[in-house]
Amino acid sequence: MGPVLSFPPQLLLRAQGSDLGMKVAVFDVDGVLTDGRILVSDQGETLKPFSTLDGYGIRLLRRSGIVPVVVTGRDSSALRRRISELGIEHAAYGVDDKLPVTEALLGTLGVDWCDVAAIGDDWPDLPVLSRAALACAPPQAHAEVRARVDHVTSAPAGLGAAREFCDLLLVAGGHYARRLDEAIGARGAA
Repeated sequence: MGPVLSFPPQLLLRAQGSDLGMKVAVFDVDGVLTDGRILVSDQGETLKPFSTLDGYGIRLLRRSGIVPVVVTGRDSSALRRRISELGIEHAAYGVDDKLPVTEALLGTLGVDWCDVAAIGDDWPDLPVLSRAALACAPPQAHAEVRARVDHVTSAPAGLGAAREFCDLLLVAGGHYARRLDEAIGARGAA
């Protein structure tokens, strides 16, 4: 049995980037990798629920040569721990103006906007989303963001939206079927 996941052809064309697929995937955190809620303990510690589906999608991107980048307006030890666990090497925390920071990260990576996909949910993400070759948002994103992106995910923020974004990039780049076969082979060998 082959992959059951599919995306519209026009969206796949957009998600292919300039040559052999996207090279960088930029993620916002709150409202994308989390459901947007900020939980604060009695001791003042920030708690964030993350989805393992999203995390595994990011790992699949890394294995396929697509560099995950995080640019977020918030900062916390929980967030830094999760980003580290996912092996994301390029991240900027506590960023108010995301565009110059993202441009600097892309410069470090030697990547142009034509090879960048991005997912965000609110106005601070719009400058990055408007320049990316592929822009996505979760369904709970602000209306102005949803109106300006190429794809609104079916899955909600913090519960698979980032995974859907990753899967789209993997399918468009020709990596998805191979990664699925590897997973099935690994399971079958157990």
